[in-house]
Amino acid sequence: MNKRKKGPFFLTILWSLLLPVIGNLYLQWCQNNLDFLTAFRFAFSWHTSKFMLGCLILWMFLVLIWSILGKLRYSSLLFSVIIGLVGLTTYQKMQLRNEPLYPDDLKMLFQWQMLRDIVGTPFFIMAILIILLTLVVASWSIYCSFKFSKKSQIIRIGGFILSASFLVYCSDFNNQSNVIRKAYNRTATWVPYSQEMNYYNVGFIGGFLYNLNVEAMSEPAGYSKETIQQIVAKYNALATEKNRYATDEQPNIIYVMSESFSDPSRLIGVNVDGQPLYSYQQVANKSFSGQMLSQNYGGGTANIEFEALTSFSMALLNSQMTTPYTMLVPKRSNMPSIVSFLKDQDYQTTAIHPYDTSMYKRTDVYKVFGFDKFLDQDDIENPTKIENNPYISDEAVYKQIVKQLKTSDQAQFIHFVTMQTHMPYGNKYNHETYTISGTGNHLAAADYVQDIAYSSQALASFIKELATVERPSVVVFWGDHLPSFYSQGVKDKNSDVSMHLTEYLLYSTAENWSEKGTFTISPYYFSPILLEKAKLKTSGFYELMNQMAEFLPASEKERSYYQGKWQREVRLSKKEQKIYNDYRLIQYDLLQGEQYSLHSFFQVVP
Repeated sequence: MNKRKKGPFFLTILWSLLLPVIGNLYLQWCQNNLDFLTAFRFAFSWHTSKFMLGCLILWMFLVLIWSILGKLRYSSLLFSVIIGLVGLTTYQKMQLRNEPLYPDDLKMLFQWQMLRDIVGTPFFIMAILIILLTLVVASWSIYCSFKFSKKSQIIRIGGFILSASFLVYCSDFNNQSNVIRKAYNRTATWVPYSQEMNYYNVGFIGGFLYNLNVEAMSEPAGYSKETIQQIVAKYNALATEKNRYATDEQPNIIYVMSESFSDPSRLIGVNVDGQPLYSYQQVANKSFSGQMLSQNYGGGTANIEFEALTSFSMALLNSQMTTPYTMLVPKRSNMPSIVSFLKDQDYQTTAIHPYDTSMYKRTDVYKVFGFDKFLDQDDIENPTKIENNPYISDEAVYKQIVKQLKTSDQAQFIHFVTMQTHMPYGNKYNHETYTISGTGNHLAAADYVQDIAYSSQALASFIKELATVERPSVVVFWGDHLPSFYSQGVKDKNSDVSMHLTEYLLYSTAENWSEKGTFTISPYYFSPILLEKAKLKTSGFYELMNQMAEFLPASEKERSYYQGKWQREVRLSKKEQKIYNDYRLIQYDLLQGEQYSLHSFFQVVP
């Protein structure tokens, strides 16, 4: 190599090594709420070895792009755009949900309608234009690379094979024999119950790798076919006894998961002028009602839906199993749920989500659960919207549900996931009846309060219409999580539990289910409570759930309601621990194990 070429070659190699360092530092900056000092200390003081491991992985990613495009300048552009978008998305998710970006979240990049609604049309169009321009430049670079010399092509192929092989090997990060994992393990402290702490402790790249190729659950002690058969026999016997006194009636059953539905006036420091939930409270006073412990804050709708339909707890899943709807359920040919349970009793089962069907792979998930049909935004007969709200109103869907109930002789199970109250908030309504203060985000909060008022009124009208349906009906209504706009000041004034409590009720047109006091529960108890309240026939699995609900009515990771108070860690009695262990074994059997209980534990027992 002559002296004239040594300079540019040296600068090329130097830039290729420097760019991943800049990219990794940028990712840490985004993850740490744009705190450059914290990111810098992580990289060059606190966790330097883990930071450099992340740089190595990003360098291999750059080499992969470089080997495909051929030119470093164009590869640097594509690399920078990808890392830039990942960092921006990480920052936004941390702001909205206090959660880092997971590998499975990247699937949401193709949910263009949702992304446009959240970030706004101008920013969305700008991002699309940048991506398209980058792809044009990348395509031009690939085209030009065909003119390279034979020696250069051999180097490119070698670089591609090396970098691709390395990255594929890294994707097997959770294999304990993985060399990259071992390198992290020398200094890393993994926190199984907190993804946020994992990302902070090991960096964005390490946290991201930790969430690749994961199992749903770790095998509990004592798992075997014989153990599962013993559990099945025990609770099936209890269910058989209970079913002797159950009714043969089949009421219509309607599940309504209301987006971000909660009572802001419950939060310390938040003041609401008026009663936006007045109509809801009127229904709740005639219902079994209270607060629901949500796994998430500001998002995670699909996880709450998973718990409500399957009665399986997210708390028992491995922390890396962040979204069962996309990571687990579609891989199964069937999965027991309240849907399949009622379908076996000749219910017609319908899912309704007045939005894009691809969200969280709901089309695939609903097939696995056993829904007969899935209605999306294109199937709503009169898709009315309120003022500037971009989403179909609750009222429009309720009217269609009532019509379906009145025109069918078959018992109906309908599961409705609302959209009216979904973010973004701020310009949905021109006229707002209520005022709210103390949230730290007045514009969004004012919109939100009007949203839940409309939702509350629509629910009350729907309940009134159900009285005109000949067959009795039962409604299970709940909010999935709090909205994400509350300031850090609000979070500091309130307990962690308070930021995870939403409203719920179980209402029957046939009788008054109200009880004195309020009851706090987890969403995986909705189905067993419903069957108990309506005196419907049950299964061994739901009887197991009822047994557990007696001592642990609400529980998620680090949040459990036990013996009348919230506790971070719970010490169960020997009898209670046995019931809880039975539940854990059954959940493992169905989600990760051999499914020994599938055909004997989730149907009505004679």
